[in-house]
Amino acid sequence: MGLTHVKVKVRKDRKAKRVEALEFLVDSGAVYSVVPRGILDRLGVEPYEKESFFLADGTEVTRDVGDAYFAYRGRGGYSKVVFGEEGDCNLLGVTTLEAFGFILDPLRRELRPMPMVLMPTTVRRGIQE
Repeated sequence: MGLTHVKVKVRKDRKAKRVEALEFLVDSGAVYSVVPRGILDRLGVEPYEKESFFLADGTEVTRDVGDAYFAYRGRGGYSKVVFGEEGDCNLLGVTTLEAFGFILDPLRRELRPMPMVLMPTTVRRGIQE
């Protein structure tokens, strides 16, 4: 099994002038993305809560969490972001991938556009009231 790394732009919000392009490890098992605290501070991203997480060895840690805007290949979206501490890896989690419409292709180990599906309200066959 291989690892997938991608370069993604991070900013405070969609219109912010300050931007950082970072290399991330795509982790389809991680819910949130992790960005170093120093970079988030420089971008003006502020934490609004603390959450507990478990490391691979089972150790529980607490980290600050905020929101940031992520962009990749012309697509972008807001996502919760974990303020990474010393020793934390830059991770790109699934909520961030979904925010800008990509999924990890597990066979090719690359990001691919996610098929977007809408269900019209006129399709109600088989529903009994």
